[in-house]
Amino acid sequence: MARGHTGLPRAERRVFKKSELLAALRAVDADAASTARVLALENEFRRRMQMHVDSLLAEDAKFEKFNTSPFVLMIHCMKKGYSRISQMESDILPAKQFSSMETSAGRMVEAVALPAYGWEVVLSEMHSANSALDGKQLDGDTLRLATLKSGPRCLNDEMSENFADSIITRYRAWAAEAGVREIDFTYGVLYGTPKISNKKDWHILRNVSEKMPAGSMTVTPDGRWDCAFTRDGFEVKVTVRIGLDWWVHLGGSLCLTEICAAMIRACVRPGDADPTTQTYAISDLAQIVSTTGVPADFNVAVLQRSQLAWMFFLARHFCDTLEES
Repeated sequence: MARGHTGLPRAERRVFKKSELLAALRAVDADAASTARVLALENEFRRRMQMHVDSLLAEDAKFEKFNTSPFVLMIHCMKKGYSRISQMESDILPAKQFSSMETSAGRMVEAVALPAYGWEVVLSEMHSANSALDGKQLDGDTLRLATLKSGPRCLNDEMSENFADSIITRYRAWAAEAGVREIDFTYGVLYGTPKISNKKDWHILRNVSEKMPAGSMTVTPDGRWDCAFTRDGFEVKVTVRIGLDWWVHLGGSLCLTEICAAMIRACVRPGDADPTTQTYAISDLAQIVSTTGVPADFNVAVLQRSQLAWMFFLARHFCDTLEES
């Protein structure tokens, strides 16, 4: 399906400001419940990550597990000027491990974050009524449901249509199981922005709109990231929430800050930060992680000052532009 399909919403650039990120950290630091949640998330992230890291070498250190093109490996060796196999091995093992972590990281984040914010993790088998679901929460008379993807370019046309079919064919069963008549379904993406999405996620909404009987749609997805329909006394809303939008939906305005702070605490040891004169191979990385604009008196217990660059680094994955203020 072409990206310029009629009705496709215009995705504006999402801008974060470092000053606002610092203000959010202060808000987390000043709120006892928010701080406690960060500490709980940190502990569970660390526990699950350590289990995964411990298994990486044993699972991946067999040649048959590596599917990298031999021609790519040779080009890499030429580029690096290698003469020894051990030099090449030192590069491809981390690459394989990155691939392995990419597969499991999203599931790990879901398993930790959903319960922390009052949602239930849905464990379901393929082709079951709940196979399209990862999380759920009963909120009064509304059943909130979510299917979650790790990144903003995970879908193709067939998958978009399958998600739409799942919603249309299973909303009655989902509602009946919870004893409600209203469903708020989210296609959620753990990081990224609407602008960098391949827009296949939006086509879930288009497919729902086109497949529902005439007169059922109460909100069409034209120019929007949501739609809604009423059928047989059930009201169903479907929304695409990418990156920040998902985390706000899950746990409010400080949720993303809490998740990032917990991740940093779990993974990054406090210590010396890169000097301000550091030169990075990624041309705009220095601007992204620069802390020169952080006030001298800025101090929060939830993160060490040396870890603030990591907050900016993580935050850039949820916006299109990161500005100082």
